[in-house]
Amino acid sequence: MTGFIFLDKPEGITSFTAVNKTRRILGIKKAGHTGTLDPMATGVLPIMLGGATRFSQYLPTHDKSYRARILLGTVTDTLDTTGEVLETREVNVASEELHSAVMSFVGDIKQLPPMYSAVSKNGVRLYKLARQGIEIEREARDVTIHSIEIITELENNEFEIDVSCSAGTYIRSLAADIGEKLGCGAVISALRRTKANGISIDKTVTFEELEKAVEAGMVENLIAPCDEMLSAYPSVRVSEKQAVYFSNGGALDLNRVKDKTTVGLCLVYSPSGKLMGLGNIDREAGELKVERILVYQQK
Repeated sequence: MTGFIFLDKPEGITSFTAVNKTRRILGIKKAGHTGTLDPMATGVLPIMLGGATRFSQYLPTHDKSYRARILLGTVTDTLDTTGEVLETREVNVASEELHSAVMSFVGDIKQLPPMYSAVSKNGVRLYKLARQGIEIEREARDVTIHSIEIITELENNEFEIDVSCSAGTYIRSLAADIGEKLGCGAVISALRRTKANGISIDKTVTFEELEKAVEAGMVENLIAPCDEMLSAYPSVRVSEKQAVYFSNGGALDLNRVKDKTTVGLCLVYSPSGKLMGLGNIDREAGELKVERILVYQQK
């Protein structure tokens, strides 16, 4: 079983737990995820199955989209409502003021990663330090907020937004920054990722749907092939003998590869259209080198 499942992760579990549950449902040994979601967050979580796990670092970076509910007047250590409340402030924000503050973050901005995040500092995840009560200096990162749309207006100190942003953007940090700009503080009270790695929420499946598909013997219909996620790379088709040689780890002589119009990373296909893996065309060396071999696993 090799490819991708696009899970609609439920609230209350980590991405790691979501992967383990998916693995148990499918009865496979190897699985992994791309783009960590916080336990409180729901939505798009691409899960790699079997041999697809070897291609995680080659997945093209895509913009992401979220729907977030933001609570004004509260500051917590995690920047969401699951954390310890550090401060509560009075909220006195007019609609025009809210719109102006929110829209001021559209564009290229600097953003400080939250302490409760998977960012590493000297080889240690920040959230591990945060759990020990340790806060360290972090460097602000360049991120891009492509658009923000206010979905629901302020009511009971809460409002809801849709955000389209670059990979690496923390919506919790965006909410906190909006709160600081308004002078009352803010945290995330609900978060749903609606698009990631080019996959929108309407392509995802729940655990319940996955279990039903397994019971009906139709789970293969839910598994996306690896080349769907790697479609940004150009493709090269080789001969049957070359495909066998490539799958055994051997570099191919470029002079004997008919389809070599590209340079760098490329998808390598057999004559029958089977994806063999990711190659690397090195014209200086005159070779189509093996970057990653795709191993097809049944279980």
